[in-house]
Amino acid sequence: ELDLEERLGELDLRSDSDVPYVPPPTDSTPEILKRALSGLSARWKNWWIRGILTLAMISVFFLIIYLGSFMLMLLVLSIQVKCYHEIITIGYRVYHSYDLPWFRSLSWYFLLCVNYFFYGETVADYFATFVQRREQLQFLIRYHRFISFALYLTGFCMFVLSLVKKHYRLQFYMFAWTHVTLLITVTQSHLVIQNLFEGMIWFLVPISSVICNDITAYIFGFFFGRTPLIKLSPKKTWEGFIGGFFSTVIFGFIFSYFLAQHQYFVCPVEYNSETNRFVTECEPSELFQMKKYSVPPLLQAVLGWETVNMYPFQMHSIALSTFASLIGPFGGFFASGFKRAFKIKDFADTIPGHGGIMDRFDCQYLMATFVHVYITSFIRGPNPSKLLKQLLVLQPEQQLSVYKTLKSHLVEKGILQPSLRG
Repeated sequence: ELDLEERLGELDLRSDSDVPYVPPPTDSTPEILKRALSGLSARWKNWWIRGILTLAMISVFFLIIYLGSFMLMLLVLSIQVKCYHEIITIGYRVYHSYDLPWFRSLSWYFLLCVNYFFYGETVADYFATFVQRREQLQFLIRYHRFISFALYLTGFCMFVLSLVKKHYRLQFYMFAWTHVTLLITVTQSHLVIQNLFEGMIWFLVPISSVICNDITAYIFGFFFGRTPLIKLSPKKTWEGFIGGFFSTVIFGFIFSYFLAQHQYFVCPVEYNSETNRFVTECEPSELFQMKKYSVPPLLQAVLGWETVNMYPFQMHSIALSTFASLIGPFGGFFASGFKRAFKIKDFADTIPGHGGIMDRFDCQYLMATFVHVYITSFIRGPNPSKLLKQLLVLQPEQQLSVYKTLKSHLVEKGILQPSLRG
């Protein structure tokens, strides 16, 4: 029993009240804004700072959309790295108090390994014809998963070698911290890019819905908020939550209508190996072709319409907007609980009035997973273009075997005549 007590005494059993002190973030508001808003109360000063920076971020976002899919992918990667940095920095402050080595270095090493794995998978899926023309890349793609595993295994061994007596438990805490952070940031950002390849509309509508809900919930809460919503986030109110929901559904429905009219937004993003560019040209699917719908009898008396013309995708936008406004905020509540556990207000002070990048994107990661699951469950069917790319990289004998099998199948179904020779 005495030995057990001694061993337990060596473990780090600190409670929440023992979390190391984290200094409050510095005020990064530009001096010009401070002087311009100096006469306002703290409440209205925060309102104007948040509003101005929000408009600036939205403007930059529209500029990047104009620059194309590749720039959007770089934006997602940049946000992923910054979010990862903010979360790991919080852990580093706790870990660094013990003067133990390698935590930050290993954290960034694991980030590199996981990104190598996921982006390598993307290259293999969407750039097969390009890879086939580059002998150097063929080796990396063929053994991609083995190389990824070897890289991870190296980091795993380095972690084991870094273990220090009397601090084993804390080191395993931080090992888990790193892997959960990778799950939250890298995996979700990979899903965002997968959604983008399905068509820019599947990227823009979900992200814009979360942004819209964040803005409108803040506005409704600021002006009409009276009833607290959840203890984890005292500033959130039922008035803001409900107002944000209806505003987001309406916004998503209208925004989808405008996007669905343009090939640039609805066509899957594909890489053209001849021009070495991403292209968004296709014959829009049925989701993006105008159809006539009957108005429910209850609404006919109100609207005065029996039928209405709309894009089928607009119906899907309601599901996306509903998730963004009802479930998406729980990503923010989760982040609020996390910050409270470490007695910090924001993840960082990157954006004046908003906090860190993670403070702005805590709901986006949850949304990305939902959209990916939604597409695979209800939208995506067989992709002839992707299948053709995979066939083109097969050996000639394999291609001939596929051709013969397909021909036999079409003859059996009566699509081809038995006498047809190929």
